[in-house]
Amino acid sequence: MAANTQRTKQTRAAALCLLLSLAGVMRAAYPPDWTEPFAPFKIADNLYYVGSKGLASYLVTTPAGNILINSSLESSVPLIQASVEKLGFKFGDTKILLISHGHWDHDASSAAVKKLTGAQYMVMDTDVPVVESGGKADFHYGSDPESQYPATKVDKSLHDGEQVTLGGTTLTAHKTPGHTKGCTTWTMKVTDAGKTYDVVIVGSPNVNAGFKLVNNATYPTIAQDYETTFKVLKSLPCDIFLGAHGDYFDMLAKYPKLKPTAVNPNALNPFIDPAGYKAYVAERELAFRRELQRQSPK
Repeated sequence: MAANTQRTKQTRAAALCLLLSLAGVMRAAYPPDWTEPFAPFKIADNLYYVGSKGLASYLVTTPAGNILINSSLESSVPLIQASVEKLGFKFGDTKILLISHGHWDHDASSAAVKKLTGAQYMVMDTDVPVVESGGKADFHYGSDPESQYPATKVDKSLHDGEQVTLGGTTLTAHKTPGHTKGCTTWTMKVTDAGKTYDVVIVGSPNVNAGFKLVNNATYPTIAQDYETTFKVLKSLPCDIFLGAHGDYFDMLAKYPKLKPTAVNPNALNPFIDPAGYKAYVAERELAFRRELQRQSPK
């Protein structure tokens, strides 16, 4: 009986993976690196990268189970699961699922992750309506079928500054709105080579093409919210700089430098990059201000 039950579970999981893969094919074209596998790796301490080449997902391991940040595309589950297991962890040990924000490239497979793992889905309060509507409540992309995804029930609505704790590890949710109303930047502390570092996983400060920053009927406070975001980002202590996409923090350039070499055995972890974080935030703020000025009445 136990063997039959196990085979049934495996068959269901295989069928779900097939459906997820087909969903990715049916969706409109997107950057190929979003689905391109990337070797999973340890960033520091109990924090790991388990995303694709272009879409960042993170695994935080604890003795009480694990936390996954960003479920990504509908077709991403097999890739993320393979990455988790390649690192030696069980995907089924995922107890909490978090996201950076309610756009389909970061949360479209949340329903599938919940079904496979039973994880508790926790989302920033002002992104909950978007997530639970499958993207239809998004202020900009809500009417775009290509931006919609399976609606997913949120188990806990988070608030700005709220902490998520599991197995002795704590992450703090910082509301950094604008890109979405509930865009979330996550912070935590890790230990690397005997030192403790502040980690910042940036949600997104980007002003997407077509975003109205002035007289936006569906998001009247969008410009003020971006202003809040940059104040928050500039206030956060950051040693290890990460984000919702690898290109935010130059992942592809830093990854090859991760392991010490015979030439430089004492090399610092390349993801320890406070200067890079400050430069990124400054550049994104400048881009926002230029776009706001462009859209403002002359």
